[in-house]
Amino acid sequence: MITMTPLASLAFPQIDPVLLQLGPFAIRWYALAYIAGLLSGWRYMLRLNTRRAELTTGEVIDDLLVWAIVGVILGGRLGYVLFYNLPYYSANPLQALAVWQGGMSFHGGLLGVTVAMIWFARRRGLELLRLSDLVSCAVPLGLFFGRIANFINGELYGRTTDLPWAVLFPHAGPLPRHPSQLYEAALEGLVLFLVLAWLAWRRGALQKPGLLTGVYLCGYALARALVELFRQPDAQIGLLPFGTTMGQWLSLPMLMGGIYLIWRARR
Repeated sequence: MITMTPLASLAFPQIDPVLLQLGPFAIRWYALAYIAGLLSGWRYMLRLNTRRAELTTGEVIDDLLVWAIVGVILGGRLGYVLFYNLPYYSANPLQALAVWQGGMSFHGGLLGVTVAMIWFARRRGLELLRLSDLVSCAVPLGLFFGRIANFINGELYGRTTDLPWAVLFPHAGPLPRHPSQLYEAALEGLVLFLVLAWLAWRRGALQKPGLLTGVYLCGYALARALVELFRQPDAQIGLLPFGTTMGQWLSLPMLMGGIYLIWRARR
């Protein structure tokens, strides 16, 4: 049972989710996080390709950015509709188009980007696994910015706790909670980025097609499964059998696929 009083927890930083409002036009932190993640990932891929991968030209990577944006948005929204709230959107199909109201799934976005990469690699005559290795090194940057934006929005917060760094989120009731968004930013973003960077720059992993993709899939799956122990389950789903969550179940295929790719690359 939680015994901590609200006075013993950290106050939620009152940051307006809207950075700038000009009439009906609003610039939101969440949108800026997507832009920052995509642009920083694009620049990092350019540098990594030039210095280590030597996979293709900078112009081709520029084109890949466009398809990655389409894959992330369409896949992320479709994944949220199918995985997290299908009954609601089945009854209100037009609401599935209201992306400005929130609701994106990482696992759906991953599937969207994967489809985009398969199509792009075939069209450009690129080796798919080498391309996915390059993209995998950059994805944690987007995850880092995205989770920080989740924290600013006060969404996807954690379960109640009495730890000293617990936070009182404005729309999560009177009890302090885990800042699980920051846990995810650290593990899925910063730590995973550093591991992949070390492998790519110091261990020559880009010369073993599929290795970095496999490490990324395993790393994200394990980090997500761990943080789900502290993250509040989605209200419309709740806990699944054995106290698991939807995020953990969706991460299981990632873990299995990652293990296979690592085994394949090491052969």
